[in-house]
Amino acid sequence: MYNKHKSKKGFTLVEIMIVVVIIGILAALAIPAFQKVRTTSQEKAIKNNLRQLYGAAQQYFLEQGATTVTYANLVGTEDTKYIKSINTVASEIYPTSISATATQLATTGTPAINYTP
Repeated sequence: MYNKHKSKKGFTLVEIMIVVVIIGILAALAIPAFQKVRTTSQEKAIKNNLRQLYGAAQQYFLEQGATTVTYANLVGTEDTKYIKSINTVASEIYPTSISATATQLATTGTPAINYTP
């Protein structure tokens, strides 16, 4: 006997295509927002590292009576160092020496914080 009540199981091609398009639109909106948050986070981490270096340099100047200090004198695991470690977040390069007259630290020798995300 012929079954008049066909069971409809599964999705049609159109339904699947609509779901794929919706997921694509959501991804297109989410990826740039994620990249912006990531860049902002990296910038804040770099600025924090520079503040730590500047603060350590100022402490070194006060304690040692010096006007210049090298990165190696500030950062290290020994008890005599002012900062245990600096973690880079975007392959940035910090200054190898800091002078007492420096009012701003830079990651690449330029007046501003520059790095390539």
